[in-house]
Amino acid sequence: MRKDRDRYVVICRGEWTLYTADRIEKAIRTLPEEKPDACTVDFSPVEKFDSTGILLLRELEESLKNRGCTPQLKGLNSKQKKILELLHRSDLKSPLPTRRNGILHNIGAATLEELRVVQQFLAFFGQMSVAFARLLAHPGNFRFRETVYHIEKSGFDALFIIALTSILVGLVIAYQSLVQLAQFGADIYVVDAIGIAITRELGPMITAIVIAGRSASSYTAEIGTMKITEEISAMQTMGFDPFYFLVVPRIVALIIAMPLVIFFADITGILGGMIATKAQVDISYSFFIDRLQEVLSAKHYILGIIKGPFFALIIAATGCFHGFRVTSDTESIGIETTASVVHAIFFVIACDALFSVIFTELGW
Repeated sequence: MRKDRDRYVVICRGEWTLYTADRIEKAIRTLPEEKPDACTVDFSPVEKFDSTGILLLRELEESLKNRGCTPQLKGLNSKQKKILELLHRSDLKSPLPTRRNGILHNIGAATLEELRVVQQFLAFFGQMSVAFARLLAHPGNFRFRETVYHIEKSGFDALFIIALTSILVGLVIAYQSLVQLAQFGADIYVVDAIGIAITRELGPMITAIVIAGRSASSYTAEIGTMKITEEISAMQTMGFDPFYFLVVPRIVALIIAMPLVIFFADITGILGGMIATKAQVDISYSFFIDRLQEVLSAKHYILGIIKGPFFALIIAATGCFHGFRVTSDTESIGIETTASVVHAIFFVIACDALFSVIFTELGW
């Protein structure tokens, strides 16, 4: 640096490259601390420079600005000026505006995502069908022990919560029906309402919802964890079909267990209605049972039981499908588990509505 009247002149010489950066930075730090009125940086004597040299020039410029003087740069060729201009642009404090997607874009993206999920489910259903075809062709390979295990875990371990839920539902139906029927002196018809509503609709529905909350989430979490820990990849490497070992036993187990659990839910739901009726209008248990035998035909019970295997297939397939959709991060387990429960309950309700329409059209 030299002083020319009231202006300081900083002359840059030699090579401004990565290999001389330490020496140049030391020279910049040793500049005088006095505040010049004006200063000029002459870069024309520089023999060689690279990207590091431009950064060093930017550092020199900032050092002079901190002393209260905005330097005038001269001797820069067009290439150096262009690079320095890019550096100045990068110092902008305000962030670049982000593009906001419109409502049509969001609708289109959501639609494409749902179509991808449907495509994945169709592929999953195809692989599941192939696994069942193999089972029918070679029934001796059926994994009996694993199926019994899942019958116990998915069905019989849920009996307590299903019994409690069904009893409460029976109590609610009894109390709400008696409030309306008592106005017309038709208390006896509460037995009809309880028997038909529980065996035909509410028993299967309550059972399916509880099983969906327990089993669909369990299947997703189990298979998703196996996918994260690469157990499924190891099975495929050893030549084992994950669908045959993981999906088929769960679906068969739930198809077997669901009608049995629905039968249990029907009994406990009617028991809850019987207790509420006895407490509210003092209808004896024996009279309740006699009336129930008169009005509740086997048709209503059978129609409720028929729904069980379909509900079981929906719940098990949905849980396993979302388990295979889990990615390598643990967050996806929670996302897919939540999605499996929501989708399983939705599809169960939609299936029950479809059954209601079909049974009504058939006069059943």
